[in-house]
Amino acid sequence: MTSYRRKPSIVAAFTSLLVMLTLMAGMPTDAHADDPLEGPTILLGGGIQRMPAWLGADHQHNQAVPFIYAELPWHITLSTTDGLTVDLIHESQWHGGLYGNYQWGRDRDELGPRLEGIVDSLPARLNLGGYLEYHFTVQFDVGTNVSHDTNGAGAYYTLYADYDLPAIGYLMHSAELQWQGMNGPAMRRFFGLTPQQAERLGVNPWNPGSGSQQVSLEYSAFMPTSLHTGFALLIEYTRLLDQAADSPLVRHYGNANQLTTTLAFSYRF
Repeated sequence: MTSYRRKPSIVAAFTSLLVMLTLMAGMPTDAHADDPLEGPTILLGGGIQRMPAWLGADHQHNQAVPFIYAELPWHITLSTTDGLTVDLIHESQWHGGLYGNYQWGRDRDELGPRLEGIVDSLPARLNLGGYLEYHFTVQFDVGTNVSHDTNGAGAYYTLYADYDLPAIGYLMHSAELQWQGMNGPAMRRFFGLTPQQAERLGVNPWNPGSGSQQVSLEYSAFMPTSLHTGFALLIEYTRLLDQAADSPLVRHYGNANQLTTTLAFSYRF
């Protein structure tokens, strides 16, 4: 499941680092890399992600994932880790505008033999909404986003704080604290159980409403390996909260503690 926030500042820091290394090497650089109306900055790559089989699961699986980060003209940013943002404010400290993200679902194989055929599988969905953030310093910012399922009633709201940690040599890294809530339909989509499902599982039905869903802490790092390449590492610990953690799906068949790790290799064009 993707994170709900704006573009990752650590990737921007990595881009700046590569430009700095290019200058040190005496090579020509893209003079318009930071101009939103000029040529784009694009990082492409791929890697492996180890993540919970479904939101709240007690087991994990590995999957190949693309790694894309693109700063496009007109203040548009596209990222496989943070979705799409269109910055309509683009001031020195305030940023905000349109926001979109892709949300993982769950299929029968991921549910496992105890739940498949009883608990609903969930297709992936596209969420659209808006975001607003404030940069206190170059290193520290806070923000929020609100999005809505484009093919359903689910709504999601997020608060986050991001801090760029001091570099260790060429290693650029950051930490982010994030809280997320859901409305009732979204909460029931992931954590609810109908009376029929509950009877087949031998647990109580669960019909949660809106409220806190999770809090997470993420560590992100980039280590360049050349003027244009580098490794990306993301480690995210998530704790499900309140009605999400109390769901019989999580208490009897899953775990409120969730860990996701991603390792990817990227190339900057």
